[in-house]
Amino acid sequence: MKAVLLTGHGGPEMLRWGEAPDPVAGPGEVVVDIHAASVNAADYKVRQGGANLAFPHILGRDFSGVVAARGEGVGDFAIGDAVFGVTDQGIEGCYAEKLAIKAAIIAKKPDGLGHVEAAAMGLTSLTALWAVEDTARLEPSETILVHGGAGGVAGFAIQLAKHLGATVVTTASAGNHDYVRSLGADRVIDYNREDFVETVADCDVVFDTVGGQVQVRSYDVLRPGGRLVWIAAAPPGFEPPRRDVAVLRPNVARDRAHLERMKALWAAGAVWPPAITRYKLADAAEAHRVSEGRHLQGKLVLEMR
Repeated sequence: MKAVLLTGHGGPEMLRWGEAPDPVAGPGEVVVDIHAASVNAADYKVRQGGANLAFPHILGRDFSGVVAARGEGVGDFAIGDAVFGVTDQGIEGCYAEKLAIKAAIIAKKPDGLGHVEAAAMGLTSLTALWAVEDTARLEPSETILVHGGAGGVAGFAIQLAKHLGATVVTTASAGNHDYVRSLGADRVIDYNREDFVETVADCDVVFDTVGGQVQVRSYDVLRPGGRLVWIAAAPPGFEPPRRDVAVLRPNVARDRAHLERMKALWAAGAVWPPAITRYKLADAAEAHRVSEGRHLQGKLVLEMR
């Protein structure tokens, strides 16, 4: 099969177009012919040296495609079923034409959702659902501040929080204000011109997708008893300055139940795919350059077929 191979840690130039062995479905697995795979921030961090890898390595954590083969014991999918999902924690391999994956952690793709859109919503929806519903346990009467609202995970979180009935505040650059408002943000803070610490207070929840000093300063806007939920780390060695707030990191487990939850929300019109920029699989290095810049709107998606 064709694949984008990470040949070593370093810059985007370490991603090379090449050949890799076709995967085989083991017991409880299916092989999927991948039609689309999304590019996540985690991908460039792994490429830069964020994990110990055996090279060449295939990146990519979420996908959409069609079942091409079934392993022993798989009865809930047929050959030809359109499916989407997210690879298990610690496993990658979606920057390729084929993928072997546990059948139990993927779901059938809705007919009305394209492969590109399904791939774009895979890991973003899973992460946002675990963060907002399962970890923050956001209530309808509460106020949530979502940092980096134009990103994939944050954008889904805005839609979800609005659907749950919360008041949603988010940070975004001026060019993304209309976009995040279209997702449901009640208030938008231009992080280039405004200091969120000076413009918002007494938040029940902060959802931090940015990390660094943004997380450090987020303690200043939480009410006593509030919750800081993060997926991007604070600076090394940082110690939370307050004991009257909960600091929570979601365990983004891979399961079919959360994919089905996303499908139900989409069918109800509560959430919809993010803004998407498409690349051919062979152009993954260019997609990484854009992703690494961290100022994109929505999601970057690689198309295989």
